[in-house]
Amino acid sequence: MRILYFDAFAGVSGDMTVGALLGLGVSLDQLQSELAKLPVSGYRLRAATVLVHGIAATKFDVDIDADAAPRTESVSQPDAGGVPEARAHHHSDPGQQAHDSAVHGHGDDRPAASASRASRHAHSHYRDIRAMLEASRLRDGAKRRALAIFARLAEAEGHVHGMAVDDVTFHEVGAVDSIVDIVGVAIAMDLLGVERVYTSTLPLGSGLVRAQHGVIPVPGPATVELLRGFAVRAGDGTGELITPTGAAILAALATPGEAVPPLRVDAVGYGAGSRTQPDRPNLLRLMLGRVAPEVQRDELVDIAATIDDANPELYAHALEAVMASGARDAWLVAAQLKKQRPGVVLHALVEAAAQEAVAAAILRETTAIGLRFHTVQRVVLPRRQVVVETPYGAVQVKVAQAPDGTLNVAPEYEDCRRVARQRGVALKTVYQAAIAAALR
Repeated sequence: MRILYFDAFAGVSGDMTVGALLGLGVSLDQLQSELAKLPVSGYRLRAATVLVHGIAATKFDVDIDADAAPRTESVSQPDAGGVPEARAHHHSDPGQQAHDSAVHGHGDDRPAASASRASRHAHSHYRDIRAMLEASRLRDGAKRRALAIFARLAEAEGHVHGMAVDDVTFHEVGAVDSIVDIVGVAIAMDLLGVERVYTSTLPLGSGLVRAQHGVIPVPGPATVELLRGFAVRAGDGTGELITPTGAAILAALATPGEAVPPLRVDAVGYGAGSRTQPDRPNLLRLMLGRVAPEVQRDELVDIAATIDDANPELYAHALEAVMASGARDAWLVAAQLKKQRPGVVLHALVEAAAQEAVAAAILRETTAIGLRFHTVQRVVLPRRQVVVETPYGAVQVKVAQAPDGTLNVAPEYEDCRRVARQRGVALKTVYQAAIAAALR
């Protein structure tokens, strides 16, 4: 399973997330090609490598033409007069023009000139953006994620402003640059094959900011609504560290309260913001990897019986009886026994609860007159059963994964033998084909 981990020591925003995803290996050309499937124009993408506290990171920007606007087709009549519009809160850095935190917060913190251009963009209803995405030719995975992010953002804004979700009107979130940020995140995650998203504890920042509706606390009401269930650190950091866009990305794609499993890291990407933070690098770090399989440990009992006077024809039946009585495994080991007689040692590996039943089966089905019991500890790799298609037919295969990611593939013998007989081919041929299919 491919995992994306948000190490959000300085917060999360839309453009910083896109930058970090580019740092993980998505090319700007790939992103541009997929975004071209949207009916949105009048923008150009830029990505540059910058140094933040000596760390190389990707700074992602969307340059907007002065008259650019989403070319979305409304699927309903405009709101009648008197119906309140839900607006994303407009935050500002000290000494800067106020701008929307959902687009331009601490890391979605595009230059003031960009914010000024964005303020001239058309406002968009959630229903219009949703219709645009549903009708687009985006890859299924990207479309699903983008719709989920906008849906969570609309739900949060609707809750804060006491409105129906479909009546929510985004202002800056409906602007071209913010649509590009959100859909860009969805596209990049799809291209990277991300299956699950996890996040660290989130710093909420602190302070008060002047917004369109007056002075509001950091984080803004929509951000707090989106972060329900997530682990946060109140008062950690100065200013706004989690923007509504960043919060919506996590709310839609990550699971609140879920701890990241042991991870084998394959790639690391850093996305840079514009502002200088006084106490930390203004970066978002994303780690891409796979779940590192955990070795399981348990304790079983090894029952051993030495046998030197039994007809060898009895052994196969005895092993079948031992397994049927509850043994986890059973086997024979050739041994040189007393008086130099050749014989075997029968071993049965059992759980404590099955000791008596397995011991009785050994004594009943063999000539053994005594048994030895040893407690043993096991290390067990996680494994799963899969059915693979070979040129000769379907075969069940057991797949186990070592902590370093190495796969152990073992086709089921009985399946291979059945298929080999049915198709008139060598058993080893089916066996090899099953391994090849499983690795593919």
